[in-house]
Amino acid sequence: MPLPLFDTHAHLNTDAFDGCVSEVVERSKAAGVTGIGVIGIDVATSRRACELAAEYPGYLHAVVGIQPNSANEAKPDDFSVIEQLVKEPGVRGIGETGLDCYWDDTPIELQHDYFDRHLELARQTKLSVVIHMRESCELVIEQLRRQQPTLPLCVMHSFTGTVDQAKACLDLGLMISFAGMVTFKKSDDLRSVAKMVPADRILVETDSPYLSPEPLRGKRPNEPARVEHTLRAIAKVRGVSAEELAETTTANAKRFFQLS
Repeated sequence: MPLPLFDTHAHLNTDAFDGCVSEVVERSKAAGVTGIGVIGIDVATSRRACELAAEYPGYLHAVVGIQPNSANEAKPDDFSVIEQLVKEPGVRGIGETGLDCYWDDTPIELQHDYFDRHLELARQTKLSVVIHMRESCELVIEQLRRQQPTLPLCVMHSFTGTVDQAKACLDLGLMISFAGMVTFKKSDDLRSVAKMVPADRILVETDSPYLSPEPLRGKRPNEPARVEHTLRAIAKVRGVSAEELAETTTANAKRFFQLS
């Protein structure tokens, strides 16, 4: 019997899945996936996330926002569009937002500004926030600390930081999500983080179409049906059954997305 899985972060709203979303959804259901977060990175993909959530109500859940690498190309009224999209019935989160110090697409000052805007929108709507962190974990933590005591519920998606950074995130009340990288042979440090995250704070994701897990590493597009590989790798390092971790992470995902 399939495990009760939940892929909290997938980009089914991008070109990689044009014309094949229905097949991807069927494969995910067959693999036991009970829900998928469809994450926006700009206005176009946020709109598409809403369309998919309407097409697959109760199964695909839209998250709308302007990702840091998209912020520099955003039009002046794009964020106001996001503010309107949050009213769509299938929207369950804000993002992805955050900071990126790997790519040089958006000046860091503008990234900070957009990050703050998303956090404020989350406070207004009482929705959770999906945070992008690429080589920027310390800066993200600093910015979130400035938001206390009104910080909304957030998740560090596709976490790649250290144990100490994870502890700082946990101290802020954040959830931590792991993608396929935690399955890679050289990811011992990341598995150490996955081992120590409290059971009520851990999530799993694919970040489809990216980051295919072992034993499918490099085979793209990644898709939600493959989230089980990530979950099993984490269950092994935590010393729990895959069934137990699946139930835990799915319950956490439902709480994050405020699903009944």
